[in-house]
Amino acid sequence: MSKFVLYMINTWYDAPDQGPFYCPDCGIVEGFFIYNPEIKEQVDIIHVDFQRPRPEIIEQLGEENQGSPVLVLPDDSVSFDGIKKSMTTGRAFIDDPLSICNFLARTYNGILPHPQD
Repeated sequence: MSKFVLYMINTWYDAPDQGPFYCPDCGIVEGFFIYNPEIKEQVDIIHVDFQRPRPEIIEQLGEENQGSPVLVLPDDSVSFDGIKKSMTTGRAFIDDPLSICNFLARTYNGILPHPQD
């Protein structure tokens, strides 16, 4: 199986006097990697700018799916709740931060996020 590719947003400024900011959803995934550093080594992480368009993600998933964080799955990935498919490129992906964490933890036998009620 090829490595998973995870797109995460860089910190950014909205204007010279506003920021820096971080993406709260990306922060959830970054926190997951603190508990599972060995899993972080198994994933190709690509940081992209906050401003759209995000050409790196568009190339993989189409213009309609350029949100982040997003985990792009290899073509031979298994089925998992939360996997979506790009109508433009046909690539499978997960774009919910907790689903990304659950998927990676289950795939690599890592520490899982506590279930939410």
